[in-house]
Amino acid sequence: MTAPSPSPGRRPAELAGRTALVTGAAGGIGAACVLRLAAAGARVRALDRDAAALAELAKSAQGAGASVETVVLDLGDLDAAEHVAGGADILVNNAGVQLVRPIEDFPPDAFHTILTVMLEAPFRLLRGALPHMYAQGWGRVVNISSVHGLRASAYKSAYVAAKHGLEGLSKTAALEGARHGVTSNCVSPGYVRTPLIERQLSDQADAHSLPAERVVTDVLLAGQALKRLIEPEEVAEAVAYLCGPHAGAVTGATLTMDGGWTAR
Repeated sequence: MTAPSPSPGRRPAELAGRTALVTGAAGGIGAACVLRLAAAGARVRALDRDAAALAELAKSAQGAGASVETVVLDLGDLDAAEHVAGGADILVNNAGVQLVRPIEDFPPDAFHTILTVMLEAPFRLLRGALPHMYAQGWGRVVNISSVHGLRASAYKSAYVAAKHGLEGLSKTAALEGARHGVTSNCVSPGYVRTPLIERQLSDQADAHSLPAERVVTDVLLAGQALKRLIEPEEVAEAVAYLCGPHAGAVTGATLTMDGGWTAR
């Protein structure tokens, strides 16, 4: 089955005057979110540690008639992350790291890094962004979670732990932010066609003793009814909806885009 081919086209400027911060913005879901939010009129800060890829993203945005501010930052610098979130009207927590290993072989330093980037950094970004959102009585927080925030898979202890934690953090932010006009939601996709997925194919092949070409069909999509990878642009459309004017009553929710994985 083939995916739809989303096209930016001409978008209503639903987010004109808003400032959006997107982490993990240099590629995949993050880059798609940057371009989609910019197309909706937002001023976008694209944050990533990959300066070269951010520069390419800025060129793509310029070619589409949008202006994107790039911020080169490693989210391991938690103080800097909190600071850079100040003044954001929209926060999209997207940055992610993956390592596939059995628990007994999982390096403790890698576990710590994954939890730092994928759970503690979103907490610090929230700390930086919420005062401005509360003061103006409006804000949107979208956390890019995963089906692994709802279901576990073997060999992904750190990633699953971080995503389960992110789901809980998002709900807590929703409860606290409601009286201030701030919504907080998760978008939880299954396997998306991103560099993160491509990089883990060899790890999964080793873990399951399978040829790499069989990992997608026999492992990644084994529990998914829809037998194709999700496209980053599809996730970006969900993010744009949650940030837009028609989703003001949607908060504390998880929008699952998993091709039917959790329907079983």
